[in-house]
Formats: sequence, C-alpha cells, structure tokens
Amino acid sequence: MSLPPALLALAAAAFGIGTTEFVIMGLLPEIGHSLGVSIPQAGQLVSSYALAVTIGSPFMAVLMARFPRRLSLLILMAVFIIGNAFCALAHGYDTLMAARIFTALAHGAFFGIGAVVAAEVVPKHQRAMAISLMFSGLTLANVLGVPFGTLLGQAYGWRTTFWAVVIIGVAAFVALLIWVPEVRQARRMRLKREVAALGHPQVLLAMGTSVLCSAALFTVFTYITPLLETVSGISPHGVSIALLLFGVGITLGNLVGGRLADWRLMPSIILSLCLLIIVQIVFTATSHSAVPAVITIMVWGAFAFGVAPPLQMRVVDQARAAPSLASTMNQSAFNLGNAIGASAGGFMVSAGAGYAQLPWLGSAFSVVALGVIVTALWLERRSQRRRETRKAGFRAAATHSEAA
Repeated sequence: MSLPPALLALAAAAFGIGTTEFVIMGLLPEIGHSLGVSIPQAGQLVSSYALAVTIGSPFMAVLMARFPRRLSLLILMAVFIIGNAFCALAHGYDTLMAARIFTALAHGAFFGIGAVVAAEVVPKHQRAMAISLMFSGLTLANVLGVPFGTLLGQAYGWRTTFWAVVIIGVAAFVALLIWVPEVRQARRMRLKREVAALGHPQVLLAMGTSVLCSAALFTVFTYITPLLETVSGISPHGVSIALLLFGVGITLGNLVGGRLADWRLMPSIILSLCLLIIVQIVFTATSHSAVPAVITIMVWGAFAFGVAPPLQMRVVDQARAAPSLASTMNQSAFNLGNAIGASAGGFMVSAGAGYAQLPWLGSAFSVVALGVIVTALWLERRSQRRRETRKAGFRAAATHSEAA
C-alpha cells in the first residue's frame, strides 16, 4: 500500500529543521571569521538554539494546542522560514543569536504535533512506521543536508546555506499546505495529571540519561570542524565527507537502536553506552590521523544515535499516564544536553585545552550516563523484588488462613 503524501511533506519539513540545527557545526570557522568572534563564541549559537528548543517547546506546544493540527504545522513552518531568513540577513553576532533562538521555537513543537498528524493519516497498524518515516527526514538531514550545506557555506559564504534552508522550508510549507489533511483534534489533556506523571523517579532518571548522552555527543560534535581541520589535518572539503559518513553512521545506529529496543530495552541502552565510552576514548588517539579519525567518527555516530530510540521508548514506557508530554519533554532533554555539551566544550577550549582533549570530556558524560541508567535498573529491580515479596507474603497468609 502506498504511503500518503502527507508523510513526505512532514519528512521534508523535518529535513529542513534538522539541517538548520546541525549544519552550523560545520560553519563555525566561517561564521566566527565573518562576525569577528572566536570559535567557542560561535559555538554558543549551538547552545542557544538547543536551550531555546528545551525551554520553548512545551510553551509552543501549549500555544499551538488551540489551533487545528494542520494550521499549527503551517504556523510553525512559517516561523522556521522567517527565522532562517533572519539568520541569513544577520549583520552581527547578537542578531544572528536572536534569529537562531527565534528559529528554534518551531523545532520541538513541530516534531511533537507532526508525530500526531503522521499517526492520524495512516491506518492504525502503520502508525509506528509513519512516525518513523517522518523522523527519517531528520536523519537524512545529517546524511545530506549537513555535509552539502557545509560545502555550500564554505564555497559561497555561510549566509548562502541559510538561504538554501529557507528554500527547503518554503517547499515544505507548500507540501504541507497541499498534502496534509485536516485531522481530528486530540482530546484536551489533563495537564496536572500528566505533569505529576513526569515526576516519577524512573522518568526523571531516563530523561537525565538523555541529557547526559546528548551532552556527550555535542561536547565534541559542536567543534568537530576545527578538530578535524587542526588536529586531524583534514581539508574543509574532507570535513564535508567526514560529516557525510557521520550521517551514514547515525542513520545505521538509529535503525539498529530501534531494533535493539524492541529486543531488550535496558540491556540495549547499557550496551550502547559501554561501546560509546570505548569509541570516545579511542577517538582521543585516532583524531590525530585523517583516515582513522573519519572511521572513528562514523562508528561514534552509530553508537551515539543508537542509544536515542531506546531512551525515547524508556521515557514513554515509564510515563504511561503522560506518554505524549513525556515524549515532548524528552526531546527537550536531548536539546538541554546539546546546550550543556556545547557550552562545556567551549569552556574547555577557552580554558586552554586542545580540541583533541574534547573526547575525554564526552566520555566522562557517557560514564555518568551509564551510572544513571544502571542506577535506574537497580531501583527498578529492587522495586520488583519488593512487590514479589509482598505478593508472596499475601499468598502465604491466604494459604495459612485457609489451612486454619
């Protein structure tokens, strides 16, 4: 059965959003030189975007709840287009920062609402596949959008890349307008009950792991271009190829991570984190040579994104009373980690550490994440043992009562 074109429209929008979020990592040297700021200062453009997604997504989701789903998507895509146009027109660091923050307001809410729409436009047995197809646009952005956007910015200036993203946004807006049908509005959520569900210790531990895993990635990935150019000795053109291979890695990791999550959820998270720690430590050595560095980046991307689907599933499973809100908040958690990682990496470089030392900091975040998820597993099993003990006690008491 052919898939509805609405999913292609949603995937196209996700492609544009993913490109504008990640392509700036490949353009930090150009932006820093153009605006007269250091690379760590330019890196704060990554942190500000992530923080805006973290803080703005819940508010935008509540604001958009009063509109029909289709209209909400169109409004958010219009915000995206205008924000990227402002980025292309920015004449200073502060105006570019403001434009990035404005653009980020569309990010989390679009994915949250878009996932609902994707599930509504297909038969019930295809909902998971439909949502996966929409998010494939985000993955594809790392495979195609980021490397080609980086090449375009290096060849014709970083503003050209943002204009290209504007064009993608306009195309996605038209596709959404034509192909996305009106869908029924979801019932009003009971906000108090859902917020209370988010306070469950297991939900908080899972989201905390998401924050730390994302921080581990962005501590290094934010500064991947200067690292590859100054430490690995890779040309700007070679950096684009490395980012392309990184995109291939995260695509494979995303698919494998989803399969592992269906197999055994918690063991898959722990295994992915253990492998991620090893790869990050290895990267401190391989980063000094071009070919080993590129190979390590591809493997690193696979493990870094392989842990994302299991963590998303873990959050939703542990917040059964509030799955929609939990899923949205976990996206905020990932973006909070983006901001923490970018800021921590920038602070480390500003303090005098070399780019080659950044993987050590990333591995430290991963070690803490492993500790958090192992603690969550231990608490869960202890709680299960207590429940089993109580049940056994009740059965023993009932047996004794019958015997008496």
